[in-house]
Amino acid sequence: MADRGDREHLARSLRAVGVREGMTLLVHAALRATDLHSDTLRDALLDALGPGGTLVTPAFTEANSDTSDSYRALVRLMTPEQATAFRAAMPAFDPATTPSQGMGRLAESIRTAPGAVRSAHPQTSFAAVGARAAELLAGHTLTSHLGEASPLGALYRAEAHILMINVDFDVCTAFHLAEYRTKAPLRSYRCVVLLPNGGKEWTEYEDVQLDESDFGAIGAALTWGMESTGQLGGRPARLFPIKDAVDHAVGWMTEKRH
Repeated sequence: MADRGDREHLARSLRAVGVREGMTLLVHAALRATDLHSDTLRDALLDALGPGGTLVTPAFTEANSDTSDSYRALVRLMTPEQATAFRAAMPAFDPATTPSQGMGRLAESIRTAPGAVRSAHPQTSFAAVGARAAELLAGHTLTSHLGEASPLGALYRAEAHILMINVDFDVCTAFHLAEYRTKAPLRSYRCVVLLPNGGKEWTEYEDVQLDESDFGAIGAALTWGMESTGQLGGRPARLFPIKDAVDHAVGWMTEKRH
C-alpha cells in the first residue's frame, strides 16, 4: 500500500492534468506498466475532486449473458453438456457483490470503496463515489445499456468530464451514447438477473447493437479546444468534456456509419 505522501503527490499530478474540485469525472484506466496503486489512485482522485465531486467508472459484467462474446469465449471448448451445466450454474448479477469483468483494478477499487453506489443494469452497470453518485446512477433501465436512461446519459446531462489514463479511445465508453442518438440497429440480449426472493431468472430484451470497432478512428478524428493532457504513473493521461466527445461521435457516425 502506498503512503499518504504518494497520494498527495498524485492528487497534485491530477490537478495538473486538469481535475478540479466539484467535477463529475468518468475515469478509464489501465494500471499495467504504471507505478500506480489502484486504491491510492482512487483516493487521490477523490482528494482532487473534493467533497462536492463525484468519481464514476464502468463496472460492466458482460459475461452475465449467453448472448455475449465473453460468454461464447468461456464455453467455446466445452461439450454441449458442459455448456448447458455451466449456463445453469451461472450466478445472477447482484449489484452489491458481483465483481466487474475486464474493467481493471481501478474500477474494482471504486466499486468496493466505502459508500460506493452501483447502477442496477446486469451487464453495463456503473459504480460511483461522491456527492452525486446516487443521483447519476439511479434509473438504469434494462433496455438502455448505455443510452439516455443510463448513467452515461446522466453524465452527459451533468456535463461530466472523462479522464483516460494509459488507455486509448477504443475504450471510450461515452461514444456508445452516440449510437443511441444516431438510431443504431437493435439486437436481442439475454442475461440472468436476481429476483427479490434471492432466486434468479433469465430475461431477454432488445437494445442497441453496441459496436466499438471504430472508436479508435472516432477518437483520432477529434479536434480539441478543451482537452488537457499530462502524465500519471509515467503514462499518458487526457481529460476532456463528455459533451465534446459524444457530440463529435454523433457527427462522425452520422457521416461514416450511415
